Amino acid sequence: MSPFMKFSFFLYDSLSPSSLFLVQRHTLAVSSDTDGVVTSGIIGEIIYIWKQTRIFVFIPILKFLVTICLVMSFLVFIERVYMSIVVVFVKLLRRSPEKVHKWEAINDDDLELANTNFPMVLIQIPMYNEKEVCQLSIGAACRLSWPLDRMIVQVLDDSTDPASKELVNAECDKWARKGINIMSEIRDNRIGYKAGALKAGMMHNYVKQCEFVAIFDADFQPDPDFLERTIPFLIHNHDISLVQCRWKFVNANECLMTRMQEMSLNYHFIAEQESGSSIHAFFGFNGTAGVWRIAALNEAGGWKDRTTVEDMDLAVRACLHGWKFVYVHDVEVKNELPSTFKAYRFQQHRWSCGPANLCRKMTMEILQNKKVSAWKKLYLIYNFFFIRKIVVHIFTFVFYCLILPTTVLFPELQVPKWATVYFPTTITLLNAIATPRATFIGLLEAGRVNEWVVTEKLGDTLKSKLITKATTKLYTRFGQRLNWRELVVGLYIFLCGCYDVAYGRSYFYVYLFLQSCAFFVAGVGFIGTFVPTV
Repeated sequence: MSPFMKFSFFLYDSLSPSSLFLVQRHTLAVSSDTDGVVTSGIIGEIIYIWKQTRIFVFIPILKFLVTICLVMSFLVFIERVYMSIVVVFVKLLRRSPEKVHKWEAINDDDLELANTNFPMVLIQIPMYNEKEVCQLSIGAACRLSWPLDRMIVQVLDDSTDPASKELVNAECDKWARKGINIMSEIRDNRIGYKAGALKAGMMHNYVKQCEFVAIFDADFQPDPDFLERTIPFLIHNHDISLVQCRWKFVNANECLMTRMQEMSLNYHFIAEQESGSSIHAFFGFNGTAGVWRIAALNEAGGWKDRTTVEDMDLAVRACLHGWKFVYVHDVEVKNELPSTFKAYRFQQHRWSCGPANLCRKMTMEILQNKKVSAWKKLYLIYNFFFIRKIVVHIFTFVFYCLILPTTVLFPELQVPKWATVYFPTTITLLNAIATPRATFIGLLEAGRVNEWVVTEKLGDTLKSKLITKATTKLYTRFGQRLNWRELVVGLYIFLCGCYDVAYGRSYFYVYLFLQSCAFFVAGVGFIGTFVPTV
């Protein structure tokens, strides 16, 4: 017997049952061929090359990636549990910001000195082609309960759409006639985008008389008592530079996608912001619904446009100068969640890529800083940046959408249940606890998850017209709904599930089929509301 034949028998004996079945099928086909010996030799060589590549290339690489993902899974789990424990203790001990920090309402009993007791506040509203919501946001800012001569409303309009510009100018003129000190600032360029607009707004001479600046994005509507409830933290605590408030989502019931966003963002505020404020007096500024001490903002270097997360950039630099932050959960500011999948993807791209880029640029600056403790440096680099802003984003997609489905093709790889079942279930429950209302509505009222709820929403008038127009052209514009990247990932996961059904020994394909369905739903555009390109 030749050496090649001996190796072929050895290889034949070492194959897995599924691979053996395939070889037997090939052998039967070859036996009917007149050139069977030659064909069998070619098949044997192909099997040999694949077996060697599988053993020495694919399996070691996948084992390494699985190990890395298991470590990431453990780190994420510990971080989530840690934040939840902190929040539970804060609630049980009733450590509200008003009790932890000095807070007293501003005294306005003395009529002669009433207005002078109120510090000068600048209110900035950056916007860009926000014709759907500009009137509501400007109106909400102008209705804030604060002496008219002690606040300046500054509308930073970078709009390029003539209709948007006209609406903004008309709204500013309307409130100016009512006695509001309102300024409409227009740049001749969009350098730096939002950060550039905010930086340019701070350079006007009238800003020098202001002590604090409140920032609201164009779709945010603060309640009239917003300044009365936040400014006292800054007046009575001179080491605090930022007061961040919670977002309240007025369109959370618009569709299933907005409900899922509500769960995620509520967890962000309740767990991440609350724990950071309580333990470390630091968290990432959300870019809106907050009040800054202008002296701290200037000391930190002002607004910079080096990344797409200018708000987080400013917060980290202020922290490195020794300033403290406070998160006030009970003060809510109404705003709207992205209800179209396209807008949601753009938002998530910025929130995922920006922090990683900022971490790369600021790691050495954090390590070399002399004003903060080693404990806070560790928290900034490990907890804030590495775990929450880098590991979570990479791990969630790479492990659950790529590596885990791929393991069904390689039965030699075993992923423990704690990584596939116990940890994800615990994290999901922690997220759900933060928003029990959205969780139960989403699960128990499935028939209403996609209805159009006409409640208090921002920009409803224009959007309703566009949605109506979309339904009349649903089939002619179906191509606009397709998202090819989601379809490709969904197809890969589906094929892995099919392989698991045919050759697997577990029920892992159930998870794969459900996951692929989610990607297919997103891929064909049946998630969120759909506004056609007009």
